[in-house]
Amino acid sequence: MDSEYIWQSMYRRTLPFGRKGIGMTAISAVDLAIWDAKGKMLDQPVFRLLGGRTKAKLPVYASRLYSQPLETLFTEAKAYADEGFKAVKIRFGWGPKDGLEGMRHNLDLVRTTREAVGEDVDIMADCYMGWNVEYARRMLRLLEPFNMRWVEEPVIADDLAGYAELRGLGHVAISGGEHEYSLHGFRHALDLRAYDIVQFDVNRVGGITAAKKIADLCEAHDIPVIPHAGQMHNYHISMSSYAAPISEYFPKVPVEVGNELFWYIFDGEPVAEDGHVNLSDTAPGFGLTLKSPDENFKLTR
Repeated sequence: MDSEYIWQSMYRRTLPFGRKGIGMTAISAVDLAIWDAKGKMLDQPVFRLLGGRTKAKLPVYASRLYSQPLETLFTEAKAYADEGFKAVKIRFGWGPKDGLEGMRHNLDLVRTTREAVGEDVDIMADCYMGWNVEYARRMLRLLEPFNMRWVEEPVIADDLAGYAELRGLGHVAISGGEHEYSLHGFRHALDLRAYDIVQFDVNRVGGITAAKKIADLCEAHDIPVIPHAGQMHNYHISMSSYAAPISEYFPKVPVEVGNELFWYIFDGEPVAEDGHVNLSDTAPGFGLTLKSPDENFKLTR
């Protein structure tokens, strides 16, 4: 029950070799287990321990669109819109080394997605740190007519000055934070006005204990929190925070890149309906149980 003390003890004892990356990820794993156990001891879902519901249901966006032939991209994007998702995210496939031709390919991905989902569905796109500032400046100007909700991680995570410069252009909202790992790091980023949208991942920033503090910090700066990845540890933070308007969602498909692996490990993950997920008021902790080894074997054959 002394989760704050345990967290501080782990953090301060690992400062010489932790703080970011694998050290903080390990702390996150322990902290998530602690909050799951705390919820089960108190017979309450984690989001109730964090303040309860701020939404009747949690809006989610379909995060399953990758660079692919435009015909199949159109079909997949339209299917998500038809299922009730009000936002979808694609991945850019080209960067600085691909020149003007690559820029045209990136624009084709966005144009095709917009044509598929219409004007009433938000579109976001992930660069996964694959651009530099000069290339991003050019791309953001070209993307402005498509009314995108955000462009994600255009440059490497440590280039906060670059993020701030790109955000200041005002062409498209800039999101980041998936590869930031600490409360102090986010304080620095927000002081620099680096992000329009913060996208920490609860299993990277120190678990629930740290994520709650970062979400509150973002609320104080009037910056939305939209955690990276789906999964219950992110949903419980989003459900309990006014700063979190929407969450990421990976539809259940055969495992291809690893983002869907949790579907094959846990029972209890919520399935989206009409672009929303709901969390149980009665399932304690994160509401998850491990699938049996036999069941996992059958699913992965």
